[in-house]
Amino acid sequence: MHPVLLSLLISLGINAAFFVFAALRKTDVVTDLSYSLSFAAVVLMLVLIKGVSDTYRLMAAAMVIIWAARLGSYLLGRILVSRKDHRFDGIRDKPLKFAGFWILQAITVAIVLVPVSITVSNDNVSRSFSIVSIAGAAIWLIGMLLETTADAQKSTFKRSEQSGFMKSGLWSWSRHPNYFGEMLLWAGVYIYCLPELGADSVSALVGPVWITTMLLFVSGIPLLEKAADGKYGGQTDYEEYKRKVSIFLPWPPKRI
Repeated sequence: MHPVLLSLLISLGINAAFFVFAALRKTDVVTDLSYSLSFAAVVLMLVLIKGVSDTYRLMAAAMVIIWAARLGSYLLGRILVSRKDHRFDGIRDKPLKFAGFWILQAITVAIVLVPVSITVSNDNVSRSFSIVSIAGAAIWLIGMLLETTADAQKSTFKRSEQSGFMKSGLWSWSRHPNYFGEMLLWAGVYIYCLPELGADSVSALVGPVWITTMLLFVSGIPLLEKAADGKYGGQTDYEEYKRKVSIFLPWPPKRI
């Protein structure tokens, strides 16, 4: 079986189980957690099925698992406090629409993991690190640090119970620095895998392109910008923040 198809089947199975639990319990606690767990579970299953033991492929798997563990713990802590994910307010009681979210999530996991699925399942990898793979690992690390730092800064801000919105630290250079870090780390994963992708190098681009598209145009930034506009729109400091600060790419604020 092709590794991408195998990844999709594993992801669909995991998300189906989480969907049943969430639908029956009418809970949002497992929604975000299931996202990161799906990535880790798919990669772990591939490693076990393929009997991976070499450092190169284990490193590719480790990049995903480390990211998933960090993000999963962060999202779990956040949802345990809020108890609700308002993205699902209109569909939580509509099984078919609710199922659509889980199907899209399962597909997203499989698509984003295309470079890793192919690499981990390739028994003929050279098992040697090249300049390209080292560069990919470095880019992944930078992305991880950016995402982790941005999330930590926002958590600290929320715990301080300050009023208003987050606009300091990395958030003074980008309105969504965590998403930029996310995009960067998946680009790094692709570059790390690139030397071993061979003929699949072009098709595997779907991984980083898909996650970037989702963040920029579908389920990431558009939803958060709409929510922030609804909450803070019209406030002088918020409108000034939007004019000065880049929406995605970290960049020094504009001087207006």
